[in-house]
Amino acid sequence: MAERTSSTITIDATPAEVMAVIAGFEAYPEWTGEVKETEVLEVDDTIGRAVRVRFKLDAGVISDEHVLGYTWDGDREVRWTLVTSQMLKALDGRYALSQVTGGGTEVTYELTVDVKIPMLGMLKRKAEKVIIDRALTGLKKRVEG
Repeated sequence: MAERTSSTITIDATPAEVMAVIAGFEAYPEWTGEVKETEVLEVDDTIGRAVRVRFKLDAGVISDEHVLGYTWDGDREVRWTLVTSQMLKALDGRYALSQVTGGGTEVTYELTVDVKIPMLGMLKRKAEKVIIDRALTGLKKRVEG
């Protein structure tokens, strides 16, 4: 059974600046430790953002090549859901951005992972936590750097 894991961080930038980095899939291998390769497969020309992206992922206990489908709500939120995968049954999540009074953006990252192979719940939750922590830390460094 898949469980949702989430974490929040504040980034010293506007929501638009943060979302621009999130939407820049081609640069993910530069700032996310687990993503080794990306390929944008489909772009929604009306919003100018990717709606289907292929990833090669290596998160230690979870290594996979998968395709995610994206839905965007301006610079407020992006959600994704698993389209295809060899190892995963679910990889669904979202980034939710909100302007912080006095400046900056609060970013919440939620992730639900479920694997096709049997895995101890403790190991799966640890992998989820590592993915989220590295993603938020990497995003903060990338946006503020």
